[in-house]
Amino acid sequence: MDSLISAAARALAAGDALAALQRVALRDDPPALALRGIAMAQLGEHPRARDLLRRAARGFGAHEAVARARCVVAEAEVALAMRDLGGTSQTLLTAAATLQAHGDSANALQGHLVATRTLILLGRLNDASAALANVPTLDANTRLPPSLVAVAELAAAEIALRSLRIGAAHTALQRAEQAAHQSGVPALQAEVAHAHALLQQPAARHLAQGAEHMLRLDDVAALLASSTLVVDACRHGLRAGDGQWLPLARRPVLFALARALATAWPGDVDREALIAKVFRTRHPDETHRARLRVEMGRLRKLIAPLAGVDATARGFALRPHDGRDVAVLAPPLDGEQGALVALLADGAAWSTSALALAMGDSSQRTVQRALAELESAGRVRAIGQARARRWLAAPLVGFTTILLLPAAQPFA
Repeated sequence: MDSLISAAARALAAGDALAALQRVALRDDPPALALRGIAMAQLGEHPRARDLLRRAARGFGAHEAVARARCVVAEAEVALAMRDLGGTSQTLLTAAATLQAHGDSANALQGHLVATRTLILLGRLNDASAALANVPTLDANTRLPPSLVAVAELAAAEIALRSLRIGAAHTALQRAEQAAHQSGVPALQAEVAHAHALLQQPAARHLAQGAEHMLRLDDVAALLASSTLVVDACRHGLRAGDGQWLPLARRPVLFALARALATAWPGDVDREALIAKVFRTRHPDETHRARLRVEMGRLRKLIAPLAGVDATARGFALRPHDGRDVAVLAPPLDGEQGALVALLADGAAWSTSALALAMGDSSQRTVQRALAELESAGRVRAIGQARARRWLAAPLVGFTTILLLPAAQPFA
């Protein structure tokens, strides 16, 4: 490796992309192309970076397996930044195994971290936790770059935050902060600071007995661990402190009834008001009243282990077992498109296909309709055309959307 390539590599490791480009910008040999690609990625020019990295990978010969594997890892990180989440992870993991076998532990770890962070974006937290736990162990004499340690701890912190394990998130963020400071990379330090800020920002609204106040993530965790019967409008289910979780995401009518009853607790809700709210009609007739009785019977049977539903003179009232209190945990943003807004709040440009993947069960057509509604409301905007179209939203300030992110597991 010549001196210019070495100097450019050191500049990239320190996060100085411009210094790296000054050394290799006019060169087209494979090592220079690879470094130029990484530099362009650091500057946010992701399509150009991907093109340079692919040219570099093609330029390396069959006997240069390590160099080609490094290009695969770098291209996968660019794809992650571009929110191109549709590729298979097998190629990336194979490249990481090649690097590990040839003693390049740092870049092997980088490959595994890219795969883990992709799983986190897709909401596959159990898989992400397993991937992070199964990162190949390193020799005792191997010294990892602090930047990689910071990224690994940030990944662990995000998994913990989405699972509301606030203590574990604090611990991981403290380690990430120390490693980011040692790395001297401003972007990493800013990312750690942003993650710290999430812990202090409002994450949800607590509605109980006619009062409303904002909760931080640690307050949400404390509420869910208490004996209170919580109607969770962030995860669409009912939660009791003894570990009972009743998902209602696929029963929207029943969840709407449960939320209305919980909002009015300890009082009751008028039948006409329930029909208007749940069935979205201003002119109820006997068919609506009959349907309300049927749906209320289904709800009463479903939530019997947690609470009862009593008929009153004017409507229905929720009666939790064992003298529990009742609360509604509402997201900071109302609306059915909350999960899309939460994904776009990271400031990255997402494709429709990537959003559909992250949303789990949603089809691209469903996501397109939701995006069109958000665009007409001025909450998102599109750039590009056809297959190159990407969606952007201004980063949200003042509160965190952690609880709105799709596919996060119910809190155990």
